[in-house]
Amino acid sequence: MEQAVAGANEHRTVSRVTGILEFVARSERRVRMADIVKELEAPRSSVHGLVHGLVSTGYLHATDDGRYTMGAAIGALIMHKSAADKAVREAMASLNLEFDETVALVAVAGDSIVTTDAIESSMAIRYHPTLGLRRPLYPTSAGKCFLANAASNYREKYLERTFTRTSDRDRVRDELLAVMRDGFAVNRGDTLPDLHAVSVPIFDGPSVTGVVTVAGPSSRFAQKQNDVVNEVCAAADRVGRAQQTEV
Repeated sequence: MEQAVAGANEHRTVSRVTGILEFVARSERRVRMADIVKELEAPRSSVHGLVHGLVSTGYLHATDDGRYTMGAAIGALIMHKSAADKAVREAMASLNLEFDETVALVAVAGDSIVTTDAIESSMAIRYHPTLGLRRPLYPTSAGKCFLANAASNYREKYLERTFTRTSDRDRVRDELLAVMRDGFAVNRGDTLPDLHAVSVPIFDGPSVTGVVTVAGPSSRFAQKQNDVVNEVCAAADRVGRAQQTEV
């Protein structure tokens, strides 16, 4: 989970490969080549070669009926669980138990955020994040945390790409300065009606390695936002200290 690199340019082949893996990973069924081609909006000949390359290296698995699922090689990339990983999961479970709202761990991916883990509320009405789905940095509360703590030149370029009006860029700058000052960001229905979320960055030194988010219906957050903010800040601080003590 790394911060966006200022000035990094998109590489078409890399974007297509990661697009294939992300699409297959979040699909609830085995996907066809035609599904992947449609998702990527790329020539079938190009997608065909990339898919078969991923199969040959074990990152995708081809089923007998010509469909595709995630391959076993993916596990080799993520099988190691550090003390910091365990600290994150324990912090998430504690927050979920205390507030019974959905708790998510969010990473940055270029100009997007991706939910990498979540523990959902037991309530009938709850926030249900889709793991692996890319969403815009702004106006999500997690994205605000990454933007507020990103390199200033990257942040300015992002604002220029995203907002055409100077007044909008000034407004968002002020909002991000408040996030940096306060140490947390809030989403009050900015992305979904009646969704309220509190996000806090996890620091390893000066770098943000991830964001912890607690989210649920606005009606349930009205009386407990301050408590949520305090507890999420404390949890993110514990995880950050766990990262720093790892050898």
